Amino acid sequence: MILVDSSVWIDYFNGTATPQVAKLDTLLGTEDLLTGDIILTEVLQGFALDAEFNEAKKFLMAFPLVGLVGQKVAVQAARNYRYLRVRGITVRKTIDTIIATFCIEEGLQLLHNDRDFEPFVEHLGLQPAWHAD
Repeated sequence: MILVDSSVWIDYFNGTATPQVAKLDTLLGTEDLLTGDIILTEVLQGFALDAEFNEAKKFLMAFPLVGLVGQKVAVQAARNYRYLRVRGITVRKTIDTIIATFCIEEGLQLLHNDRDFEPFVEHLGLQPAWHAD
């Protein structure tokens, strides 16, 4: 299963051509995709028009929605943040730490277009669904 990050959904809805959006296009209808509660919030808050908001909400709610943070993930996300910080890497967004940790803990791939996930790939075993060669 693949969790799709807001960085890809935002590009998708904006019609931005990226390799990650192309990958998403190939996965739609052929692969089990998930979205997360926090990701849903990040994507939907960007729509100015109610009609676009409602259309995107309907589209995204067709995918299984998972709660990304609970006690286990919250504590492990803090551990992961501290692990990276000791190595001189500061993750800029707590949400990214939670998303990456959830994927690591659940054995999910993450389709993303955000360099902040790279330390999780390099040091903590996050499995990207797409990766630059």
